[in-house]
Amino acid sequence: MRRAGETIMRVTVNGASLYFDVEGLGLVPDGRTMRERPTLLLLHGGPGFDHTAFKPAFSALSDIAQVVYLDHRGNGRSERCDPATWSLPQWGDDVRAFCDVLGIVRPIVYGVSFGGFVAQSYATRHPDHIGKLVLVSTEARPDWPSVFEAFERIGGPAARALAEAYWLTPTPERRIAYRTHCHPLYNTRPVPDPDAVARAIIHDAVNLHFAADELAQMDFRAALARLTCPTLVMAGENDPITPVAFSGAIVAALPPEIVRFERFADCGHGVVRDAPERHFAVLRDFILA
Repeated sequence: MRRAGETIMRVTVNGASLYFDVEGLGLVPDGRTMRERPTLLLLHGGPGFDHTAFKPAFSALSDIAQVVYLDHRGNGRSERCDPATWSLPQWGDDVRAFCDVLGIVRPIVYGVSFGGFVAQSYATRHPDHIGKLVLVSTEARPDWPSVFEAFERIGGPAARALAEAYWLTPTPERRIAYRTHCHPLYNTRPVPDPDAVARAIIHDAVNLHFAADELAQMDFRAALARLTCPTLVMAGENDPITPVAFSGAIVAALPPEIVRFERFADCGHGVVRDAPERHFAVLRDFILA
C-alpha cells in the first residue's frame, strides 16, 4: 500500500516484497579509516501491525547504530503474500534472507511481543548468523490461563472474558472488541501520541490466522538452550498479554552466561512507552557492550 508522497523501500526476500526503512549511518569517518556501526534490526509486534510504532523513539539510537525497520511479510507495507506463508519458520527465515540481501552481517535483532516470536525463530534457526538478540515483552510458548488471570487482575472480569473469547476462539468481531477494550490495558501510561494508531497499517487477518493456527504450537524453549549469542531480555511487571513470568521462562531456557534480564516495575507491554529513559539506557549499554 502506497500513500501520497511516500518513498517505498522494498527488497524481494524468499519470493515476497518486504518494506524496510533505514536510519543512521552504517559507516562513519574515524581518523584515517571508516568505522562500521552495528545494525539494529527492529521486529514489530502483532502480527497484523507494522514498524511505525518504533518511530520516532528509536531515532535516539541512530548515533550508535544503523537502525533498520522491517515490516514482516503479510504486515504493514510489505506484500500480503499467500496466507500459507504466514508462519514463524517463514518469518524467521525472512529475517536471515533480508539481512543477506542487504549485506547486513551479525545483526542485533530486537523483537518485541510477536516480533520476539519472529526473533526467536530466526535466532534458533540461524544461530550462527545473529550477532546479539533482544527480546522484549514476549514469550517462548503460550500460557493462556496466566494471561487471562492477568487481564482479570488489571481490567476485571469483563477484560478476562474478552481476552478468553478472542484468543480461544478468534473471529473478526472478537478481534475488534479485543483491540478496543483490551489493548488499552497493555500499558500503565497513556499513549503519548494519540495519532500513532491512525498512522499504522493494521491487517487483522494475519493476527486471526496466527491465533487460530500456529500460536498454539509455538515452543522455543528447547531451541533457546542452544543459543550462544549475547541476549537481553526486558519485561514489564504489569503486562497482561505477556506476563513477566513468561520472560523469566525464556531466561531459564537460555544458557545463563549469555543472558541479561531486566525487569521493569510498574510497566506494561513493550516497556518503552512506560519507562523510555531506562529502556533506552539499558538497550544502549547492551549495543555498545
